[in-house]
Amino acid sequence: MKKDSSYPLIWATVMKIPKGKVAAYGQIAYIAGLGRQPRLVGYALHNIPEGMDIPWHRVINAQGKISFPKGSRHYERQKKMLKTEGIEFNGEKINLDRFGWDPE
Repeated sequence: MKKDSSYPLIWATVMKIPKGKVAAYGQIAYIAGLGRQPRLVGYALHNIPEGMDIPWHRVINAQGKISFPKGSRHYERQKKMLKTEGIEFNGEKINLDRFGWDPE
């Protein structure tokens, strides 16, 4: 997939998520001024250039869950990174009221 011109906007928005907070894919698109385009955010995160330090692991789905298949290497890596930042899981879910990012 070729690089979309909106990717830098998405990456800049993800960079603003503070440690210990998470945001949903659609929320990132909306804040970046791209409407509700969660898949576009997913594509942008998949295409982060090597060497860019973007906290991709802080982006989860709207249900408060990691989007990678449970038990996969990527799922376990993201979960570990989030736990390291103090984010707690209740089963597979993150309490968005407590850990969700509010940029206001």
